[in-house]
Amino acid sequence: MAEGRWCCRRRWKRHIVRQLQQRDRAQKARFLDLVQSYNKLLEKSSLVDYFTETLQGDSLDKQMKLPPSSTQEPADMENDAAQTLVSLRRSYESQIVKLMSNNGELLCKMVEQNELLKARDATLEQQRSRLASLSEQLSMLEAECCQLQDQVEELTHWHATTKEQYNTLGNRWRQQDEEFRRETERVWELEKSLLRGKAQAAERKNQENERASRARLSKELKKATKRTVSIGEEPEEVEAEERKTPNKGTSELRSCENLCKRPFRSASATSMNLTRYMGVVKDWFDFRLKRGNSIGAVTEDRYCCIPTCVAACLPSRVSDEQEAHLSEINAIKFSPNSGLLATGGTDRLIRLWNVVGGRLENLQMLEGANGSITSVDFDPSGCHVLAASHNNAAQLWRIGDCKFKEILTGHTDKVTAARFRSTRYQAITGSRDRTVKEWDLGKGACSRTINAVSYCNDVVCCDTVIVSGHHDKTIRFWDSREPRCTQVIPVEGKVTSLSISQDQMHLLSCSRDDTLKVIDLRMLNIRQVFRADGFKCGSDWTKAVFSPDKSYALVGSADGTLYLWNMETGRLETRLPGVHRSSVNAVAWGPSGMFIGSVDRCRKVVLWR
Repeated sequence: MAEGRWCCRRRWKRHIVRQLQQRDRAQKARFLDLVQSYNKLLEKSSLVDYFTETLQGDSLDKQMKLPPSSTQEPADMENDAAQTLVSLRRSYESQIVKLMSNNGELLCKMVEQNELLKARDATLEQQRSRLASLSEQLSMLEAECCQLQDQVEELTHWHATTKEQYNTLGNRWRQQDEEFRRETERVWELEKSLLRGKAQAAERKNQENERASRARLSKELKKATKRTVSIGEEPEEVEAEERKTPNKGTSELRSCENLCKRPFRSASATSMNLTRYMGVVKDWFDFRLKRGNSIGAVTEDRYCCIPTCVAACLPSRVSDEQEAHLSEINAIKFSPNSGLLATGGTDRLIRLWNVVGGRLENLQMLEGANGSITSVDFDPSGCHVLAASHNNAAQLWRIGDCKFKEILTGHTDKVTAARFRSTRYQAITGSRDRTVKEWDLGKGACSRTINAVSYCNDVVCCDTVIVSGHHDKTIRFWDSREPRCTQVIPVEGKVTSLSISQDQMHLLSCSRDDTLKVIDLRMLNIRQVFRADGFKCGSDWTKAVFSPDKSYALVGSADGTLYLWNMETGRLETRLPGVHRSSVNAVAWGPSGMFIGSVDRCRKVVLWR
């Protein structure tokens, strides 16, 4: 390790030295031409001085050595020599002036070059000082690099150890997961066998009860036929005796006995007692009222009175608003009598609200879901709530109980929709595992699985037809009596929600192409398409609904505005902006037609009136 660091330092030093040498050579190359030019100028000036002195000496020597002409006189010869010397002096002086001017220019250039050279020297000194500081930083960085390499080695060793531990834990987790899966399957099989045992025991008990009731009835009837009737007994006495007797069945039997013993009675009295007698016999033989449709022989709940909506009221103002959940709200639904409102969100809770005088009063919180709530629905009696969640299951609660009553497992991916059918003993769910399932809630088991091509975003059901909206931009129709899809209607966007009118004649679909489509279920074609400027479908689970009287279509937009279209005219009736500050995920219209509910991504539920 030390040798490696030493080699690394030597390489860094050699690299820095090479860089400095290259910089020195580059800076010297800029001044070489200037120095050479200056040297040449100095050489030229020295040569000019030398030539000047030589020419002056030669001319004087020639003049001194010039032989006298025989024809010229000495005075003329002197004059000629003087003129020659004057002309030579003038030419030499002019050359000297030119050389001096050139020398001055060269001197100016030399001064400029000297100043430039000084500036270059100062820059070079700065570069050297910077190089020294960089060398110190380099040494510090090398030391830090050595420390970091040591840390890297330690971290590599720790990572290898951690990875080995992680692999060991992963193997253990897979083994335990396999064991858990086997145990879950075993528990599931045990639950199935327990349910089958309970069903068989209940059936046997019901049969025994039927046989015992029939035997008791036949015995009582035989006794009644053997007894005589006293003529003097009046109906008032019989009624007094019936009031004294607490058991209704015994009083009815006594009335039957008196009827059989009495040889004559008025027509009115006879018809009254005969009617009551037939009612008792009918009650004893109609065992369906006693058993119910569930396995545990629970008495069937009477359906509450459902209000009839003659004309839906257009919302114009906010009646109440609440921060309902801890996170985003995905689903909202009114109960059949419009007295309750259920909301579900990603906080895995379902909250029930009393709608009293246009205000929302917190009634109950339903817990137990292991995933985000995607859909909620009330049964026709309004006593049960069915919810779909992201934990691949749907769960059933009874209003008033904090714990869930039933969990419907079988899907392999998120359950996106859960709906009751015409009774509370049947339900239907859609999932992203590309299946739609029918459930028998009495047995808590799946009665049919429908395999679809694309994963399902929402489902609704008519009498015998199931309608599913899919991610592949289609709406599919499934008949409960046939195994295959009976009809496919393509739309231009991913289907986010479906809503069926109360008369089951029209279907409303919302899709990601920012449109609502009304489908005629008799002709199975698209009847109307609703669009509006500003409306944008905010998510893959945005819900749109019909009004109870099927006069309007309602949906929430990504900007928090509610849009209402008129079904008769096909035009946008109104907008409701300014309350929601984020995308509206779902809306609901109360069956009474008076209230509208809406929920958004910012945990807010709003009641409109």
